[in-house]
Amino acid sequence: MAEGGSGSGSGRDERGLRRPAGELENEVLAVLWAADTALIPAQVHQALGPGLAYNTVHTILSRLHAKGAVERERVGRAHAYRPVLDQNGLTARQMRTLLDRGSDRTAVLRRFVAELGGEDEAVLAELLHRAEARSPEGVSRPADA
Repeated sequence: MAEGGSGSGSGRDERGLRRPAGELENEVLAVLWAADTALIPAQVHQALGPGLAYNTVHTILSRLHAKGAVERERVGRAHAYRPVLDQNGLTARQMRTLLDRGSDRTAVLRRFVAELGGEDEAVLAELLHRAEARSPEGVSRPADA
């Protein structure tokens, strides 16, 4: 992704500052989520406006495909892209990917739960209760997880 200088077509914002990691991917995904059909890179580029180079958009789509966030199909000489998951599904996948990177899953989960707010903690407890009720008998979970 050409992110050298500031200005039109770069991965920088209107002030010439580098965009936060993932911001461009999120913008591209937002365009795909809003579409009724798969889009080719030129359509995504047009929807994003004049601030990005076509090559940058194409690179972002290729990276999203490599990450499994979008699927593509051949349309003429181009590929048309569509999201694999909705926004909530993608966020859940990203959370799982981060969890998988940790060396101590139990410690990561314990820390995550400790940092939840009251309402989020209650929702998580309810979801865990439902999952436990659905799990087959004899399946045990670590006591400290």
